[in-house]
Amino acid sequence: MESHKGACHCGAVSYEAELDLGQVIECDCTHCYAKGFQLTFTTPDRFRLLSGEDRLTRYQFNKHVIDHLFCSVCGVQPFGRGKGPGGQEMVAVNVRTLQDVAPYSIETQRFPGRTKL
Repeated sequence: MESHKGACHCGAVSYEAELDLGQVIECDCTHCYAKGFQLTFTTPDRFRLLSGEDRLTRYQFNKHVIDHLFCSVCGVQPFGRGKGPGGQEMVAVNVRTLQDVAPYSIETQRFPGRTKL
């Protein structure tokens, strides 16, 4: 795990998180696929929202167990909060919003969200 900083496009929402970039997925569910997310997951104790709590807007769909959070200013979704398959709290970080990582340098694994979610 390494510490990384990220933000939405306009910078209103910023965060820091300890992440394992060896475990990045590209999900093909209708939401993730349409937005082109590269996602990795961490626990809430390894995630710190630095700014913008008041700028976050929540979107939920399907089973309503994930808060897909996006910046109300620029519309970018830097992360989401929810529960993993085992019920544990988790934060899904959009790797494309990390400031210190080139997204095309990341190896990703495909996740069949359309059939598993």
